[in-house]
Order: sequence, then structure tokens, then C-alpha cells
Amino acid sequence: MRLRPLTEKVPKALLPVNGEPFLAHQLRLLKAAGIERVVLCVGYLGERIREFVGNGERFGMTVECCFDGPTPLGTAGAVKMALPRLGRQFFVLYGDSFLPCDYRAVMDAFVSGGKQALMTVYRNEGRWDASNIQFADGRILAYDKRNPNGLMRHIDYGLGVFSDSAFSTVSGGEPYDLAALYQELLRGGQLAGLEVGERFYEIGSAEGLRELSAWLARRAG
Repeated sequence: MRLRPLTEKVPKALLPVNGEPFLAHQLRLLKAAGIERVVLCVGYLGERIREFVGNGERFGMTVECCFDGPTPLGTAGAVKMALPRLGRQFFVLYGDSFLPCDYRAVMDAFVSGGKQALMTVYRNEGRWDASNIQFADGRILAYDKRNPNGLMRHIDYGLGVFSDSAFSTVSGGEPYDLAALYQELLRGGQLAGLEVGERFYEIGSAEGLRELSAWLARRAG
């Protein structure tokens, strides 16, 4: 909503950033991190995304698109639909996020943690968005986007790792939000946490677009 009217005819993933669609930057980042296969969960204007990315060959990876269908499924519902295309363990990140972190270290932490899911967190202190995680001694103690408490200094970084079993309680074909699934896993003792040191970037706002553009320009220079 914050980027309208830009996103009325162009899907957010294809918004131009430094002369290229955002998705091109995102896929190159993932390729550099060692990721070779990507499943894009798409909805509104998803055909435009599939036309742009094709099979992913020009990015040196395999890319598939999984469509919501006539009813938006929410972030967790979309992943549930995509499960047949995913492996037993997989990363999940938001389509408007640019996350320059150590993906291999994140996966290693997930495997060693032995839980159904892992959430990456960043010490935000309310700088780029409202802090929504209470994190101490390597553990997520509380997570709530709608009702943050005064002890929350961290924020959901936007990158998670899941086993397919983490989605067993999500009904297929019905809307379900990833934040709700994270909370459910936390209550069940099945959510590990890992703090990352590199800040996140996003294109959900005009300010976010400017910040990412500046970061990419610095890296290119």
C-alpha cells in the first residue's frame, strides 16, 4: 500500500532499483550465497514475474513460480502450497526483502539447533521498524508484531529456515500468516533463534527503496 500507485501495474518484485528489477538483485544475492534453486510464491501480477525470471537460467539457478490461485493464501499458506516443490529443509524469505547475511551459517545453526524452524533476528532498537522480538542468551523469548513489550530490542530479520514438518498445522488452500506460524512454533518449543549483524533492506516503502539503492551503489563502486 505504501508504494501505490507504483505497484498497481508492476509487482513489487519488479520495481526498478538502480536500473534493474528488484528481483534480479535478490536472485543474484541468493546465488552468491550458494543457493541454486528458488521457488517464488506469487499472487497478484504473478505472470509478470514468471515472464521476467523464466526458468532462472540467466541467473545461474533454477527458479519456479507457485501461484496462490483465486484466493490469497498469506505468507505461510503460500509456502504450504509450495511444499511439494521444496525439499525437507528450506529457507523462507519475504519477496520485498534484501538480506545480505551469511546464509550458510544460518543453515548450520538451524541444523545444529534441532528444531522445526529457525528465525533470524537483528538488534533493531526501533530504528528501521518497530522491534518485535525479545531475544536473550541466543533464545527467542517472545515474538509479537501487534503487541510488542518494552523488553523487545530485536526484530524479525526476514529470513527463516524450516523443515517441512513445521507446516503440518497449516491447512492447505486456506490463508495463514507466517508470523502466526512462528508464534505457534515458539509456544511449542520448536523455534530456534540466530542473531545476525548485517542490517536488512526492504522495498516496502520509498525510504526503503532509497536505502537499498544507496547500498547497492556503494557495493558497485
